[in-house]
Amino acid sequence: MGSVHHANAKTTVRVRKEIQESKESIAKLAKRYNLNPKTVAKWRKAEGSDDGRSGPKKPKSSLSEREQQIICEVRRVTQFPLDDIFIMLKDRIPSLTRSNLHRCLVRHGLNVLPKEDNKSKEKQKFKSYDVGYVHIDITQIVLSGGQKLYLFVGICRVSKYAYVELHDNMTQETACAFLNNLIADCPFKIHRILTDNGAQFTYALLADHLKPKDKTHPFDKICQKNNIIHKLTQFKHPWTNGQVETFNKTLKNATVKTYHYDDVIQLKQHLMSYCMSSPHLRQIW
Repeated sequence: MGSVHHANAKTTVRVRKEIQESKESIAKLAKRYNLNPKTVAKWRKAEGSDDGRSGPKKPKSSLSEREQQIICEVRRVTQFPLDDIFIMLKDRIPSLTRSNLHRCLVRHGLNVLPKEDNKSKEKQKFKSYDVGYVHIDITQIVLSGGQKLYLFVGICRVSKYAYVELHDNMTQETACAFLNNLIADCPFKIHRILTDNGAQFTYALLADHLKPKDKTHPFDKICQKNNIIHKLTQFKHPWTNGQVETFNKTLKNATVKTYHYDDVIQLKQHLMSYCMSSPHLRQIW
């Protein structure tokens, strides 16, 4: 670490050392160097000749300690890039901005991700599966008045059969209820389900010490009960669940991104009409 010397300082390192080594009185030294006696007294008592660092010892942040811990834990576990973490957490941490997120990562030494192996595998095409491989995702819808709703969507990779529910939250309980309804409504046996790593579907993102005593997620319990394999998208590979995300965009483009709704009932009615226009789509509320 180099020495610190403020640009507007009236004393040099050499003068400070001479003051510390001199046996003359403070008044004589102040007159000799044309300094304030307080400045002379300060450097005579000082242990070194460098200026103290300016600014707070502990940088201030608009993020609380708990919010910073959450950000750091997500970064360590997922190793997602900054923008992906911002998208993941912006709804859960109201004060989060891209700037304070970056400063938080820098402050905790997590701003640089390890380089990936150059020999990493290229993207592979989906394997061939029988009907019953269902992709599930949740997308947020915001009405003109600012009301937030959550669209739960499941779509079969092979048959394109889709099932939709609209809710005012996206909790574990709601995700589990959606899964039970999906299983009951599907005209075929679901053998696999693909979701992202959201807390509604899995504990995979949680460190071991943060997981509940019963480490089996309620969503997984339903899958196990119905002999369904629950698969998760790979970290930093969102395209593996692209089919349902594309369908989400289609629903949004056909509804909230094109039309205005006075209330939730109008939106539900339009969604129902849109889904009923295709024999593959089903929808409940």
